[in-house]
Amino acid sequence: MLNQDQMGDSLALLDRRSMLPNRRHALKATLGMGYAASVLPIMAQTAIKTPTDGLTAGEVTIDVKGFSMPAFRAMPAGKKNLPVVLVLSEIFGVHEYIADVAVRFARQGYLAIAPELFVRQGDAQGYGEVAKLVAEVISKVPDAQVAGDLDAAVAWASENGGDLSRLGVTGFCWGGRQTWLYAAHNPRIKAAVAWYGRVVGSQSALTPKNPVDITGQLHAPVLGLYGEDDTGIPLTAVQTMKDALARGNANAKAAQFVLYKAAPHAFHADYRPSYRKEAADDGWKRCLDWFKAHGVA
Repeated sequence: MLNQDQMGDSLALLDRRSMLPNRRHALKATLGMGYAASVLPIMAQTAIKTPTDGLTAGEVTIDVKGFSMPAFRAMPAGKKNLPVVLVLSEIFGVHEYIADVAVRFARQGYLAIAPELFVRQGDAQGYGEVAKLVAEVISKVPDAQVAGDLDAAVAWASENGGDLSRLGVTGFCWGGRQTWLYAAHNPRIKAAVAWYGRVVGSQSALTPKNPVDITGQLHAPVLGLYGEDDTGIPLTAVQTMKDALARGNANAKAAQFVLYKAAPHAFHADYRPSYRKEAADDGWKRCLDWFKAHGVA
């Protein structure tokens, strides 16, 4: 059964097998290129393509205790001591949209890193059915593994031009949930922005806690950007999280939610039918302002 954030990402998606030849690419060849099989059709008329002139952008490999984790990074060329932002993907991995978000941050002066957090379990971009992707890859990814991979990405940033005194994290859907969790894991985080990430749900050995459970451990204030018409994350779930934050620590009490009217799940995903430009643009501005206000920018 799909959980709330996976249900949201299932909306308006088609089985690619009926549209394209059956093919798989090596992850290294596709990181930040193209779109995941599960998320077609692509709305080419709205997909944003951010120029990379003046930037260093592309794949890097990050060592995680002997495992080579691929990641997409973007940063102003030749610059050091840059603010760092981790960009956490949807369940579809680091495809073109996520890479472009990293480039957008780089154009704002950040060292942005989008790690492939599912790569041990499989190629998230090679699936034509969301349910199969979730069953065979996403459901097998432990939260502890994600936290360790993000810690390694932070360490890599410190050695490659990043200033860890200015560290932020943001993520979308699955990555939105992980954004909440990582803000409670890493004491270096100054601010976090979670885009429609699940806040309540079932627990398991691989996912022992949800955001609603860790409001007393937040190391940084979180801005939550959610849609009022998100059928996977109802307003009752958001209210439950707000209540938990009110009982949490000082950073929890400093957290904020913005609820966008008539906005569905994945309203920032400019390549999908769920895209809502007004909400996406406002959310992006609020994201940048939140990082600036809390010492990341």
